[in-house]
Amino acid sequence: MKNYWLVKSEPEEYGYDHLKQDGTGRWDGVRNYQARNFMKEMNKGDEVLFYHSGRRREIVGLAEVVKEAYADPGAEDEGKGWVAVDLKAAGRLEACVSLDTIKGDPAFEEFLLVKQPRLSVMPVEKALFEKIIAMSKG
Repeated sequence: MKNYWLVKSEPEEYGYDHLKQDGTGRWDGVRNYQARNFMKEMNKGDEVLFYHSGRRREIVGLAEVVKEAYADPGAEDEGKGWVAVDLKAAGRLEACVSLDTIKGDPAFEEFLLVKQPRLSVMPVEKALFEKIIAMSKG
């Protein structure tokens, strides 16, 4: 069964353009237990919304999980079970979808991006994923 996700990154640190340039990138450095547990649930072929945090706060592109969770090579405390996944750029959205737009739509009231804004990896219900894609097309 295909799952849908959202990952967040500062565009200056590792933005969507970096992932697109790299083709495939390792999503690592996550040090939140809830986000780590979500990463462990990611399956090859799952679709991912790429969100720019910081000043911009908008969903800018799509990615795909190409390698499921494995030990994060940068983790200093291996006992915590930190993981990484590999993502592949799958294309920019036609138009970015801002956090303000999402917050203004009652359909997203329970969306973790709204309820837990500091979480860097989160699941997205298929209907909400599709609604975001539609919103990006105007």
